[in-house]
Amino acid sequence: MRTDALLAIDIGNTNVVVGVLEGDRVREQWRLSSYVGRTSDEISLLLRDLCRDFEGAIAQSKRVAIASVVPSLTPAFMEAARRHYGAEALVVSADLDLGLEIAYRDPFSVGADRIANAVAARALYGETVIVVDLGTATTFDIITEGRYEGGVIVPGVLTSAEELMRRAARLARVEVCRPERVVGRTTEESMQAGIYFGAVGMIDSLVRRITAEMKFEPRVIATGGLAALVAEDSETIEAVDDALTLQGLRLIEERNRR
Repeated sequence: MRTDALLAIDIGNTNVVVGVLEGDRVREQWRLSSYVGRTSDEISLLLRDLCRDFEGAIAQSKRVAIASVVPSLTPAFMEAARRHYGAEALVVSADLDLGLEIAYRDPFSVGADRIANAVAARALYGETVIVVDLGTATTFDIITEGRYEGGVIVPGVLTSAEELMRRAARLARVEVCRPERVVGRTTEESMQAGIYFGAVGMIDSLVRRITAEMKFEPRVIATGGLAALVAEDSETIEAVDDALTLQGLRLIEERNRR
């Protein structure tokens, strides 16, 4: 019996997102820490545990797609896919058939996750889109009329917050959350307000600058671990799609299926 199950793996600097898709439906997804010391055996056991309910379907389809910005982890995940599912994983890069022109001076310097986001955003949200991905870095990717035009990269919300707490001896660690007010009345409240509303303001300001420079009216889609939180107060983000990168992996895998 034929199966169209796809194991999609997005390897980021902070997290690895593992998802199982059947057609365009994300059946399950999990967010793991990007521990660089894991061996292919450990990853194989981890995948077996997470994907237990889809074990046979993935082994039969032999469809695995990987987007990775951590080169040291990529071979271990590829080997785990080979050993456990007998699959030769498709690893996303600029030399694949993407259905999208990359206008970067060096297309191969664009992160695989950004490529997957761009492909998915164009297919799912239209020809003119800004993707805001809130991860280790906060990235802005601009897509117009079948072209990946380029983007903006700034330190991520948690990255900036952790660096502030590391360098300021008297500032304790705080939870990144939406505070009730902008003007804090304790050091903790003041930090939370600055981290949260600072991120919201930065995103809205950059989206407006991009829109003015490009002279277009894009849809603005957010993804990544903090997307839903930050979108609460954003004036420019119109939709949150937690599975955008996984959907991009699916679309790229389908175009390049061997």
